[in-house]
Amino acid sequence: MKADIARDAIKRAAQSLFAARGIDAVPVRDILTAAGQKNGASLHYYFGSKDDLVVQLVIDGASLIDKRRNARMDALEAAGGPHTLHEVMEVLILPSTDLGREGGEGDYLRFISTFSLQNRAAFDAIVGDGWNRGYQRCLDHIRRLSPVRSEVLERRLVFLSLGLRAVMTAREAALAANPDHPFWRPAETLDDLVATLVGMVSPAE
Repeated sequence: MKADIARDAIKRAAQSLFAARGIDAVPVRDILTAAGQKNGASLHYYFGSKDDLVVQLVIDGASLIDKRRNARMDALEAAGGPHTLHEVMEVLILPSTDLGREGGEGDYLRFISTFSLQNRAAFDAIVGDGWNRGYQRCLDHIRRLSPVRSEVLERRLVFLSLGLRAVMTAREAALAANPDHPFWRPAETLDDLVATLVGMVSPAE
């Protein structure tokens, strides 16, 4: 339908602009121009407001990642796992790859990184517990599998969360500029990231 095409064009244009410039720096007119919309009221017609559009964009990506994480975790738990921290880290990392609508990485991670830095409270209020269940399941298994003392582990989990988002955002940006990036494209890079995160929640040697 024509309305669905227009809604999708606005969402895609807005997310790309927000990822590049930040939400506050993008006026509605720029979104509509990038989306090819001549009707100046179309964003408000389809979404209500710019803030409502931001909420929808956050939920779209978060729900996709959460669905992927839960599916992976369901499979591991059905087989009696996860048995290793390596398996859990793969569940954390891999669902956040290939988020583009026509393949590729897209720009969702850059968008939410910028948004959460600008307004963490608003971001947390949108995601809440509803679109974060897979992530919390991973944390529960890390707590079960890691031999690190609980008070130390909780600090490291904060470092892990911040580090994972920063690395995955950098990866997304690099692959957007060069899909064949020699550092970020090889599968071995993600393998090394998995190993790095395992090391963060393992005892120091």
